[in-house]
Amino acid sequence: MTKRVAVVTGAARGIGKAIAERLLRDGFIVAIADLNEPEAQATSRQLAGTDSDKVFAIYVDVTDSASVRQMVDTVLARAGQIDVLVNNAGIGGPVGPIAACSEEGWLRVMAVNLTGVFLCSKAVLPHMLARGAGRIVNMASIAGKEGNPAMAAYSTSKAGVIGFTKSLAKEVATQGIYVNCVAPALIETELLQQFTEEAINYMVAKIPMGRMGQAQEVAALVAWLASEECTFSTGAVFDVSGGRATY
Repeated sequence: MTKRVAVVTGAARGIGKAIAERLLRDGFIVAIADLNEPEAQATSRQLAGTDSDKVFAIYVDVTDSASVRQMVDTVLARAGQIDVLVNNAGIGGPVGPIAACSEEGWLRVMAVNLTGVFLCSKAVLPHMLARGAGRIVNMASIAGKEGNPAMAAYSTSKAGVIGFTKSLAKEVATQGIYVNCVAPALIETELLQQFTEEAINYMVAKIPMGRMGQAQEVAALVAWLASEECTFSTGAVFDVSGGRATY
C-alpha cells in the first residue's frame, strides 16, 4: 500500500478516536486533531504502540480559520500530503425548547458543527485539487434528516453538513475528490453526557434495533468511504441508524 495520510478532527475520544484507530489499522498515517491537545497526545500515544511515526497529535480549533490553516500546514510539513479529511469534531449544544435556547449556545453549535466543516474542507482543498485526489468524510447525524425535538441547534447544524456535503461533492466531482457524509443515530460515546436522559431515551426509542450504535460501527463505514474502493459514491449520505432512517 502506498503512503496515505488522514486527518481526523475531534479524534481524541469517541467516534473520532475509533475512526483514527481503524484508519491506522488500515495502514494510514493519522493526525489526531483536537481542541484538547493533552487528550489528543494521550490518544496518539495509546494508538501508536511501538510505531510513533504512524500517528501524531495536533491542536486545532475548528472554529478558527487561522488554527485550521496551521493544522493543515503542520500535517503537510510532517507527512507530506493529506489524502483524507474526516470532519468529525462536534458538540451537542443546548437541549430544550427553542424559546429557551440562547443565541450564544446556538452560534457555538453552528461554529463547531457546521462552520468547522467548511473551514477544514476549505483549508485542505487546494492541496487535494493540486494532486487531483482526495476524500472528505463529514460527520452528520440522523437528527439532520429528521429534526430531533428540543435539539434545534444540533439538528440544524447537521442538516447544514448534509447540504454542504452535497454542494461540495458536485463542485469537485470531476476532479478526483470524493465528498460524502455519515449520518449516525445514537452512538454510545462521551457526547451523550451533553444530553438529558429524556433526550437519550427518545433517540433510543426511535431505533428499530432497540440499541445504541457503537463507535467502531461508524468507523467501519468511514474507513470504506476513505478507501480507494470508494470510487462511484460522492455527495451521498450514509446512515448508521439501526433502521431508524426513513429516507
